[in-house]
Parts: sequence; structure tokens; C-alpha cells
Amino acid sequence: MPLGSERLAGITALVASLLLGSCGTGGEEVCDSPLVANLPPSSFRSSSQLTSSHGPVFAKVNRREGAGGWSPLVSDRYQWLEVDLGRRTRITAVATQGRYGSSDWLTAYLLMFSDTGHNWRQHRQEDSLGAFPGNSNADTVVQYKLKQPVIARYLRLIPLDWNPTGRIGLRLEMYGCRYTSDVANFDGSSSLVYRRSVRPIWKPMEFVSLKFKTLKNSGTLLHAEGNRDHSLTLVLEKGRLLLYHQQGVSSSSGGLLLVSVGSLLDDQHWHHVKLERLSSHLNLTVDKNTHQVHIPAELSHWDIHQLSLGAVQSHGLQKPVLSNRNFHGCMENLLYNDLNLIHLAKRNNHQASVVGNVTFSCAEQVSVAVTFTDSQSFLQLPGLTSWSSGVVSVALQFRTWNKAGLLLTFDLLQQEGTVWLYLSEGRLRLQINKAGRAQLELSAGWSKQDFAELHLQRGSGLNDGQWHHVELNSRQDHLSITVDTDEGATVHTSIPLLLTTDSQLFFGGCPVQESSQECKNPFKVFQGCMRLFTVDNQPVDLIKVQQRLLGNYSHLQIDMCGIIDRCSPSHCEHGGRCTQSWSTFHCNCSNSGYRGATCHSSRYEKSCEAYKHKGNTSGHYHIDVDGSGPIKPQLIYCNMTEDMAWMVIQHNNTELTRVYSSPERNQHSAHFDYASEEEQLAAIISQSEHCEQELSYHCRKSRILNTPEGAPFAWWVGGPDPGEIQTYWGGALPGSRQCACGLQDNCLDSNHYCNCDADYDQWADDSGLLAYKGSLPVRSLVLGDIQRAGSEAAYRVGPLRCHGDKNFWNAAFFDKETSYLHFPTFHGELNADIAFLFKTKSSSGVFLENLGIKDFIRIELSSASEVVFSFDVGNGPLEVRVETSIQLNDNRWHSIRAERNVKEASLRVDEFPAATQVAPADGHSHLQLNSQLFIGGTASRQKGFLGCIRSLQLNGVTLDLEERAKITPGVRPGCPGHCSSYGSLCQNQGRCVERVNGFSCNCDQSAYTGAFCHKEVSASFKSSTSVAYNFKEPYEPNRNNSTLPFSIYSDMTLRGENISLSFRTSQCPALLLYVNSFYREYLALLINKHDELELRYKLHSSRDVEVMGSRVTNLADGRLHTVIIRRLADTVSVQIDQNTREDFSLTSDVEFNGIKSLILGRVQDSAELDGELVSLASLGFTGCLSGVFFNSISPLKVALLHPDSPDIVSGPLAQSSCGSSSPANPYATETTHSLSDQPGSVDPGQPLVNAIRSDSALIGGVIAVVIFVTVSALAIMARFICSRKETYRNQEVKAAQPEDGHELPFSSQADSLSAPSENQKEYFI
Repeated sequence: MPLGSERLAGITALVASLLLGSCGTGGEEVCDSPLVANLPPSSFRSSSQLTSSHGPVFAKVNRREGAGGWSPLVSDRYQWLEVDLGRRTRITAVATQGRYGSSDWLTAYLLMFSDTGHNWRQHRQEDSLGAFPGNSNADTVVQYKLKQPVIARYLRLIPLDWNPTGRIGLRLEMYGCRYTSDVANFDGSSSLVYRRSVRPIWKPMEFVSLKFKTLKNSGTLLHAEGNRDHSLTLVLEKGRLLLYHQQGVSSSSGGLLLVSVGSLLDDQHWHHVKLERLSSHLNLTVDKNTHQVHIPAELSHWDIHQLSLGAVQSHGLQKPVLSNRNFHGCMENLLYNDLNLIHLAKRNNHQASVVGNVTFSCAEQVSVAVTFTDSQSFLQLPGLTSWSSGVVSVALQFRTWNKAGLLLTFDLLQQEGTVWLYLSEGRLRLQINKAGRAQLELSAGWSKQDFAELHLQRGSGLNDGQWHHVELNSRQDHLSITVDTDEGATVHTSIPLLLTTDSQLFFGGCPVQESSQECKNPFKVFQGCMRLFTVDNQPVDLIKVQQRLLGNYSHLQIDMCGIIDRCSPSHCEHGGRCTQSWSTFHCNCSNSGYRGATCHSSRYEKSCEAYKHKGNTSGHYHIDVDGSGPIKPQLIYCNMTEDMAWMVIQHNNTELTRVYSSPERNQHSAHFDYASEEEQLAAIISQSEHCEQELSYHCRKSRILNTPEGAPFAWWVGGPDPGEIQTYWGGALPGSRQCACGLQDNCLDSNHYCNCDADYDQWADDSGLLAYKGSLPVRSLVLGDIQRAGSEAAYRVGPLRCHGDKNFWNAAFFDKETSYLHFPTFHGELNADIAFLFKTKSSSGVFLENLGIKDFIRIELSSASEVVFSFDVGNGPLEVRVETSIQLNDNRWHSIRAERNVKEASLRVDEFPAATQVAPADGHSHLQLNSQLFIGGTASRQKGFLGCIRSLQLNGVTLDLEERAKITPGVRPGCPGHCSSYGSLCQNQGRCVERVNGFSCNCDQSAYTGAFCHKEVSASFKSSTSVAYNFKEPYEPNRNNSTLPFSIYSDMTLRGENISLSFRTSQCPALLLYVNSFYREYLALLINKHDELELRYKLHSSRDVEVMGSRVTNLADGRLHTVIIRRLADTVSVQIDQNTREDFSLTSDVEFNGIKSLILGRVQDSAELDGELVSLASLGFTGCLSGVFFNSISPLKVALLHPDSPDIVSGPLAQSSCGSSSPANPYATETTHSLSDQPGSVDPGQPLVNAIRSDSALIGGVIAVVIFVTVSALAIMARFICSRKETYRNQEVKAAQPEDGHELPFSSQADSLSAPSENQKEYFI
């Protein structure tokens, strides 16, 4: 037959089958015809009937024959009504009605479907919900439309609940339409092959779809070969579908695994499979779950030449993925694009041929399984007469997810013993007890007899959901257990298993009510499926068991295996690993970066800004830019400054790179690979308020943009991947084709817009920041003017730096109870997380509400100390409450995080313990909403929220409250006032300053610096170092001149001091701090010759100095010590480290007049010093000083950080970390070397590349070692000298210290120290 005729025939057959029925491909015709009303009596069966007039034949909707419907003999959950539709039919709806004229009706039921009348499959509304709602009276017809049509021949309805005042009563109808299909049966050695006879025209999309059913857990489903020796193979392996890709006719490997989909596909039920090839990826769909697979580029234009079904029929030499394991089962509606391959094979089309015995009907093997559903399940079988011979054989197959459970137990009546065959930790074990003592323990893995162990490593992992065969054989003195095909463990024992006719076998568990045949189960009950029971090699008829004709049972589902794979598809997100038991699943979120029952919520913050507002300092942090969204967390350096929190994203070359002239090449190009992935970069740039990147170019005879009108010699590529060519330079505007000097009109040559375009034979540079977010990040750089002789250049592209989180500060203020913001419906069907911050003065109000027809979700402040998260997904309203120990209406920011998933719901407020509510194991799981999402109120305009809501995120997406608030009455964008919540983060007298978005810590009045005034300012002193802070320039002193209108000295009169500092030294004695005055008054803090702290006050020039000595000794021990001194009038307190505060009293005077300067280290002018201090001041101070604070002045901080300050520094002074009492944080600071940091060279304008060399580091290391040894020796000597001094007695304490909370009083203008004049320009940081 010509090819065109064959194709036309195939299309005609396909169209005809579509017209006759749905063809299994989802036809759109109306499919709601009644299916039961006209069925003959033989189509109805039931478990029992009350009387002949209550038989199943009368169970037709709206019919009154007989007793008006079906009622079983006993009303319990073991009853069922079965309907045979005569052929496989598409069923779209089921309707129920009570028995006419009675009080008998169902309130809930299960639906089972089958093709053969065996191996029933329970139909579920959702993944976990199996029960259907029934009737509320006997007359009303309640119809339930199936969300997914069912194709089956048999329906079985199982009552679950019924009218408590009546009994089970039912009339039934089903709706649907005819179903036709083409079916092929493969016997494990046969296959179907389709070959194209001519080269096909390439199509951008191809697909293969089919349905299959099988009892075998392994086999090759299809094998597709195409051009360039590529092939795709879809195999069934342990009940899962695996897709492999192979290349090369001589490939010896099994191929590359692309994806694994599905589970438990060997259940002898139909499963739909569709494989689609698109231009860039494959879609593999199994039943309702689709997985997208990215394919190699060579497969993007690949098409199929040959398609094998059921086995690999390859013309090449590729090694089959599953050797000698063909498919054994049925397939139907096998479609390749527009061709029905089974239909072609049935017509003996030469393109579709069969190999082996392929039949076109589905021959199904009947296998009756039984499901043990709960803790009360058991199966009891009677003994056999053949057991009297002493030979016992019991075999079965089981599948389960549970690690533990009883498989079989029976008593040894003659020996007063018991045998248990059970699972423990996924291994099979046998235990025999006699007279209460364990005589034998045998495991498929180990055995113990008389407490001697024998290790046989087999039989582990039997809780993998696969069918496993177990056989127990006993004869005379030989006992063996076989697991699957391996002999798991065999031992000889002197304990024969002597069973009698009276012996009873119990499978899965024991009866709740003990019968005459005692059954004890010290282990967990079995939950799972069993089948193929044999006793003494005779199969057990489970249908007789179901009919109560053989043995006994309870809480079993007979003739079906109800196992569910709760991990396929997995509800564990973000790479969480799913494990399961019979009734639930668990997600292991380790190393995923996420947490929660389904690994849904991120463990990390979304920006450096968020970390800063939790009190974190500079360092590396994991940033999850979209929270619970799909973008992975990334490790980013956060540089926390006083004003901003910078995110710093590095790339592969941030160093200054030198480029030399090369006549052989016309261009030099560089590509920059960032530490973050593309989607991470895009999200960071999008959500940041500002981003920038340094772009620097140093040149000599190397032009950049060739301004003003020439073609550019250099350009860079930036922006979202893959980026666009940019022809402007750092510091200029996008599209300007200028450098920074052109924008500022100060280029070296006014005829050009870049310094380098002047083309001078000397070094010049064009450097600046790129700050237009649409052009960032810089992805590559091309330099073109480098081939000329004498051309040289150097470039640097710095890291991407961004600050400001627009989402974190996005806020709205609700000032009316009736006001709200509305957004589109929230879609969080299976997983929903909601996070936001709020502050309010009100004691109640609704934060958020979204409604459905019945479902809803709501978060509200129910009282001043309680937040409620409530929702309904169809199982009835549930509430999760958190009650706090603080008032939440304190007008401070508080955080709320609510999450709801298929396992549980949780609510957390601030850092209080989270509250959780477990979801029903067998209930609705999809949250179905359809109204608008209301923020700050409700649709009824009642119980509205008054206050601020900020940073509202739903499933990681931030809602733009500010934009919506701009157009909504009663709601204002933004929400000021952050210091009340975050001000406590400012440490060491740092002052919180309000900002539009957030806050900052002003460290002017602190001796510390940093984002939170937390960094100590420390310096290493040598004996010649001196730091002098001058308070006032001198005037002619005239203390008796009462006519002076405003004496300068009255401004500097103190009645108290607040002094703190930390020091580390081995010097003894040593002067730590000295404050003098214009009237020869002074204050001195020193370590005396007895290694004790000493405070000296001289507050009157004509009186003796007052000395206050501390009892704390050993201060010159090289360790860090902190001193706090407070004076209020005549009372002085001194505290050293964590020692007890010591109190002293002054007797001479209480005013420190006309203070002149504060000196740290060596005192240069010793003329005004007392005799005892002259020698001490001349020694200077050797060691470390840190955090020096005198009232509101930080002299050391001013000297180190502000060189133009009034401090006078002489001798070496260098900032260091010597004041740190803890190991340095490697992430605490980041040193950024800009171009100006590079040391000079022969040419002052030439940049140096990698100026820090290894030999410099080596020399520096040697010097450091020498200094360390010298200082250590001096410290040991000084400590030895100090230890030889006699003990110095402290003077008597004369007065008590007042409370610490009092402010320091100053005379007249004493507070001028904390508020300097504008001309003075003191840097109080």
C-alpha cells in the first residue's frame, strides 16, 4: 500500500474511534448518560441482603420496586454493592439515594473500580481523601461529579456511615458514556515495532502516549531510535518509570538517566504515559504528574526513525538498559503523533509489525490481595490436618512502607511456645519463645540461638514498597526462612514446629477480643498489603475469607492493595528528602536551607538589610532573595556600615589586570563569572534600592570610546542575561557615550569625552561607578586599542554592590477600621506561607483575609497578646493560636509567620515558641480560594486593623502595599517610626536616628564605631606616642575679675566625670590617662608600682592631691582590662572588669575648673606636673588603649578616624584590633583596595597590578615575630619587677556612691563638651 494511503487510513481510523467514543484521549463530547437504569438483574451483586425484596437488583435511583432499594443483612463497614456495566465505560458521576419510604440511607461511602471484578482500586477525590459525602434523607438524590473520569467495567460502593436511627439503605446511579480503545497484550517475549519508511519532515514537537498495566515491576516499555545514533528508552524498574538517553551504536553503557517518575506502577491498574519532545526539553507525564527534562543540544532537532514497544528491537549495538527484561502486561491507545500504532499493527501495516506473541486483548492474571489498614487489622486461618506429619510450610508476599510489623504468629500448643515472624528496622526476623523464654531468634540478617549470634547480611530494606516473597519451612529439626529469591537464613534447631489441627495462623496482628485460640503480639501491627498466601503449598482462597466461609478477619480490605506512595509526587520542596510510613510522610530538610514539615520556608533572610535589623554585623550570610520561592539561597558578604547594608557579589576577576600591546591580536576580552546564579543576580538587583559596580581603565596610548564621533574601541556587556553592549563608562550616564570626565567637563583634552581618548603617551585613567541597575552586572569587557606599539592599559571591574531592600520597607498605614487594601486571589493550594511585620496601638484587628466558597484563610490580632491563624480547606475550620507574654499593641514592630501545608499549620510571633496544628491524615488538602485578598480589613468592613503592616510576603512574593495605598482612601503609604523597635541595637551610647526606610546608629557620642557603634576603636601605643585632645585655646587667667561678662573657664568647669577605657599592657608603673587644667588642677589614671590601679584628683591648686587606690591587682599582666570611673560631686566610684565596684570620697573640692586638655600616652609638657608624676609621664605608655571615653568625648577615636581633628598626635600611633577580647571575626570587615590604594612606581600615573608580593609578606612576618619576642621578654621582666614590690594600702573609703542612673551635673555651661560650637568642629563619633 502506498505511504499516503497508509497514513490516510491511520488518520481515518483515529477519527472514527474519536467519533465512536472518547478513545481514551480525552474527548470533549457530552458524557453524562445514565448507566445503571437499564442494566439487567445479573449486573448487580452485594455482600448480603436483608431479604429478597432488599436485594441489590432494586438499587436503582427513583425506583420503588421491592423494598425500595438495597439493604444488607448486617449494617457494618464490610458490606458492599457491586455493579457490572458489561464493558469498560467512561464514568463521570455517581449519584446516591436512600431506600424509598424508610429511614435508611448512607451519609458517607467509598467507591471502588475494577476492570475484572478483582483487584479493586479505591477512587479518591484528592491525594488523601477517599470518603464521599452521602445523603441526609431517603428521597433526595445526591450526585457527585468525579473530578477525573474513571474508566472501568465494575463499580463497588462500600458504606462507611449511615443514618444512626436506621440502617444501610441505597439506590444508585452512574453517569458516563461508551469507551473504546485499541489494546495489545505482551507476554514478556514479544514486542511491537514501528519503522518509518521515508525520512520524516522535522517537527518542533513530537509525542508518544499510551496506557499500560502490569503485575511485573520491571520491563522495557518503549525504545525510540533517531538520527545521529541517539536513542531514548523508557523502562519500568521497581515500579518506577525511568527515562534513559543513549548515544552511539557501540555504546557499552546503559545510558544516561534523565528522570525517574511515578511509583507503584506494577499494581495491575491502567497508567497513562506521555512523552513529548519540544525544542529544548522533554516532558514526561505519568498519570497526572509532569516532569520537565532539559535535553542535550543535539537532541533539539532529533526525530524518531524507529519505535519499539515492549522490548528493545535495535538495529545498532547499543547495550539495552534492562537486559532480557521485556514488558509483560497490556498497553492501549498507543499514539505516535497522529498515528494509532496498535490499530496499524492489527491491520498488518508494514510499518507496524509485531515480534513474538502479541494479542489484541488484555489477558489479566487474577491476583487477590488484602490490605491491612490499621491497628485492629488481622487475618486468621485455620490449621491443617497435614501438620500432624511435622512438616509445615507457610508462604506469602507483602509490601509495606513501615519498618516494623507482625507478619505471622502461631502457638506451639504441644510445646507451650509461640512463633513470631515480623519486620524490625526493615529486616525480617523470626522469634520462638518457649515457656516465656526466647529459645531462638533468627533474622534475615542475623540469628541468635542460645545467645550465640550468627550474622547473615540479607533481607534489609524490606519496607521499600515493593512486593517481597517470604517462605517459612519446617521439618523435623530443620527450620528455614527464604526472602525473595535468596535463602535469607537457615539454621538447624532442636525445637521442631509441631502444629496441630487446632493451631491457628494469625497474619498482620491479633484480634482485639481474645478468643479461645490465644494470640499475643508484642510487636507492632502490620500495615500494608499481602497476597499469594500458601499453606503447605496450597493457595488460600481469600474470596472465601471475604465471604466468611474460611477463617476470620477484621479491618481488612480484601481483593485490593490500598498502598499509597506519599512521596510520589513528593510534597517535600527545595530538595528535601521524602521518607514515609503507611499513614504519613516525613521531609528531611537537612542541608537544604529550608525548614518546616515540607521544607517550604527558608531558614535565611532575604537581604543584608534584614540581617542588619536583627542586629547582625558585617560578615558572610546566606541570602534567600525570594524566601520560599524557587531561587536557591546563596552565600553573600554583607558589609554593614552605619548608614547602609551592602550586598557584595564577587566575580572571578576583581583585581587590576594589566594588558600589554600585542600586534598579533586586535582585541582583548574578559568574561566575568559571578558567584551567584542568574536568577539570584536578577532578583538582588530588582529588589535593591541602589546597585553599583566600579569600572576603571588606566591607559597609555589606548583609547576607549574614541569620542566624540569615532567608532568605540572598547565596550562592555551588562544587564540581564545575556546582556547588551554598553558604550558609556564608569561615572557617566547610560547612552551618553562618555566617561566621568566628560560629564563633569574636566577631561584632559576638552575635545574628547574621556581622558584616555586624548591618546597621550602617558598614563591617564577613566574610572567611576556604574549605577544604572538596568545595565548591571558587567558581564564582559572588550578592549580594542591595544595593538599599537607603546599601547598599555589596565582595567578593573569591581564586585557588584547593592544596598537597600525595597521589599523589606514596603509598608502601609491603616487609619480607619473600614479601610483595607485588596489584591488578586492568593494561590496557596498545597503550601502557603505568609510573613509580615506590624505595629499598632489597637488591641484587635484583622491583618489578612481571603475567602472561597467554603474555604478561607485569615490572620488576626484577637487581643493585645494573642494572634490567631484560622483556615478551612474543607475539613472544617481550624485555628492556630499564639499567646505572647508581652503586649503586642505597644506601637513597636512585631513579626508574624504563618504556614499551612498538607501536613500541618504553624504560627510564630516574634521569637516566641511556634504553635502547630496537625492536618487530618485522611482529609481535604487543597485550599481553594476565589475572592480578592484583603489586607488590613475584611470584605464586611468589620474588625479592620489600625496601624502599620510592612514587608508582607506570600509564598516569598512581596505585595506592593505602598503603590496600592497611594490610590486607596483611609490607607497611607509608608510607616515611619523605627527607633522604638530597633533603637536597642545601637550600643555604647550610640543614638538611633530615624530614616525614611529604617534607622541608623549615630556614634558621635560613643567611643565606638560601626553599624551599631559596636566596634571598639583601639590603638597600639609605644613609649613615645602621645595623643593630646585640647578642649579650649588659653586665655589670660583672671579668676577674681568679676566684671568679665563671660568667663571661658566657667564653660569648662565640671562637677563630675564619666570615664571608661580598656587597656592591655605589661608596663608597671604606667600612666593611662591625664587631664589637666589652666589652674594647675588635674586628674590622672595610672597603674602604680604595685601593679594596682590608682586614680589621682587634684581639684584645688593649693591643696594636696587625693589618691584613690583599687584593691584589684595584677593589671599589668598583658590581658585586656576595662575601667569605668564615675564622679558625682565628692563621690567617686571605680569598677575594674567584673570586680565589685569600689567607692571613694573627695575632701578637697568638687569642681574641676578650666580643663585644658586630655592626654593619652607620653605627656610632652611636664612643667606643670607634680614631682611624682614627672618620671611616670616621661616613661609614656606601651601597650593597647581601646574605647577611651571622657564624658561625651572620644579622643582616641577622633585621633584615629579624623586627622583634621583638634587632637595633637606625636610618635607612632596605629589603629589595631588589640582591644578585642575575643578572636577576630574573619568576616567582620572587608578591605577594598581601590586604585588610589596602590603604591607608587617609577611612573607616578602608572597603576600597579597585584602590588602585594609574597616576599613582602615574608619580610613582614619576620618583623612581626621579632617584635612579638621582644615585647614578650619585656613583659616578663616588667611582671617580675612588679611582683617584687611591697603591697600598697588603699586609702579609706569615706562615702557611698549615689545611684548610677543619675545624670552628671555640670556648672553653668558644663554641657558644652557634649555640644561643641560650630567653629570648634570636634568630632564626637
